[in-house]
Amino acid sequence: MNYLKDYILTFLKGMSMGAADVVPGVSGGSIALIAGIYQKLLDSIKSIDKTALGFLLKFELKELWNHINGSFLITLFAGILTSIFSLSKVITYLMDNHPIPLWSFFCGLIIISAVIILRDIKRWNFGVILSLLIGTVAAYWVTGLPPTTTPDTLWFTFVAGAIAICAMILPGISGSFLLLVMGQYERIIGAVNDRDLLTIGLFGAGCIVGLLSFSRLISWLLKNYHSITIAVLSGFMLGSLNKIWPWKEVLSYRMSSSGVQKPFITENLMPQNYLEITGQEPMMLYAVLAFSFGILLVLGIERTAYYLKRG
Repeated sequence: MNYLKDYILTFLKGMSMGAADVVPGVSGGSIALIAGIYQKLLDSIKSIDKTALGFLLKFELKELWNHINGSFLITLFAGILTSIFSLSKVITYLMDNHPIPLWSFFCGLIIISAVIILRDIKRWNFGVILSLLIGTVAAYWVTGLPPTTTPDTLWFTFVAGAIAICAMILPGISGSFLLLVMGQYERIIGAVNDRDLLTIGLFGAGCIVGLLSFSRLISWLLKNYHSITIAVLSGFMLGSLNKIWPWKEVLSYRMSSSGVQKPFITENLMPQNYLEITGQEPMMLYAVLAFSFGILLVLGIERTAYYLKRG
């Protein structure tokens, strides 16, 4: 019964990661860190190595499965894929029609998550504080980059997957946002919605290559420079608020491949200036409620995880 409970929780955590990865500006890595499976995920991915290849070539499938923690990985990624395929249209709808409550929700989620994660640092010093500031500034700069035009070719789909997945496992730096910067976000979301298996397959192959490479670096940093790495990762989360700030003025638009006008360059606004500049209601009540729900959701997840560990 405990095994079934663990599988269900892992699947739900995967669904949460998948939902976050669909949104440009929110990272699945943040959700993994919040849910307490970040290190386990990195270790499981890192175990796909020469030993695992040896088990595969000898057809020792049971040993291979145990070595890579296959039950955890397959359950988690099943949750991620389920969420991506089932929620991509919902998230797209909310971004287009109810952006302020959606972004407010994620702002609350990110802020409280960063605070909770920083509590894991037992000893603060100058190096840790500097790392937090560097992470914050780096994420702020990256999330301020304007989208660019890149080739819609199959080889670049593979490259985009390898780059995006690195961000997807980095808290605060969104893989979806990097796809947006590379001009590939709409193409990949369209492939998911249209079940374009060739594009999805090439993107997935790039993700696998990037994931196997980058996870080793992050895992090594966490084990050898834990406090500094946690500070940098938390800084990434805080810096990403630049991208997901709910009140924005659109400075210029771009035309999508489907002929729909999309925001190209935006500038953050204070809520009290939003109505005057854009002519639209700032929806402060909805924003506050969504922001509060994001905070309460994370606190609820943390409390539930605490009781499950004790039980």
